[in-house]
Amino acid sequence: MYRVMLLPRDTDTRELRKALWAERIGHFFTDEEEGQVLWLVDPQQRDAMQRLVMRWQRGEPLMPEGGKTRRMRRAGAGLPGWLAPFRQAPVTAGAMAVCLVVFALMSVLGDLVTAALTIVPVGVSGGQLVFGELGETLASGQVWRLLSPAFLHFGWMHLVFNMLWLWYFGRQVEAFHGRGRMLTLLLAAGIGGNLAQYATGTVLFGGMSGVDFALLGYVWLMSRRRPGDGFFVPQMLVVFMLGWMVFTMTDVAELFGFGNVANEAHLGGLVVGLALGWYHSRRAKSR
Repeated sequence: MYRVMLLPRDTDTRELRKALWAERIGHFFTDEEEGQVLWLVDPQQRDAMQRLVMRWQRGEPLMPEGGKTRRMRRAGAGLPGWLAPFRQAPVTAGAMAVCLVVFALMSVLGDLVTAALTIVPVGVSGGQLVFGELGETLASGQVWRLLSPAFLHFGWMHLVFNMLWLWYFGRQVEAFHGRGRMLTLLLAAGIGGNLAQYATGTVLFGGMSGVDFALLGYVWLMSRRRPGDGFFVPQMLVVFMLGWMVFTMTDVAELFGFGNVANEAHLGGLVVGLALGWYHSRRAKSR
């Protein structure tokens, strides 16, 4: 990562961010004490980034302003700078808020929250854990349990990393393909990943990582098949996330304390994201 420039904290960088995504320039913004810092991933893209930044500083339009861009501007109008991105990506922000609330409740109420959100009911009988059956659970009307494990997180690191990738990929999906597409990905990947994990005989699992891998697959495939839409994901990030998924599937991971990972949920989510990405990119091309 290479530090490019420092901007005042209240600077509206939405147009610059979208233009950088559209030009496939890997970047990050971080909030620091002195303001917002723009970072560049690949130093070979420095000249391209500097040209965009200079045009942005001069107030020149960076991208054609279509109807979706105008709607995004209206969505963030009148809001403080730090709140505008959440207004523009309400599904992503809402999912993050639910995860944070659930995590806070878990710290207060403990296992009561976990038992209420597992894919099937969990109880104790004769000093041992007992689990309900999925068919009976759904027949009783507890259909929400198909998705609810995605909002469970079992530690700060688990929560922080899942929220980081959810925000990075989710706001791209909402910015370029709308909140409806993001909601579809969230529901399909959350339920699909949970069912894939449950199929292995596991009940006590949770996390938004299945959705994260679905978003990774969707954004990566769209960046290849529909580059004009503006999606971007650094190649090294793809390698890291896929490498991490493969690593946690091996016996070596247990030696480093990473044995209790919902691998099937990751794989199930990735398959869902790739399938939806292929379907929608093919549909767009046929049009």
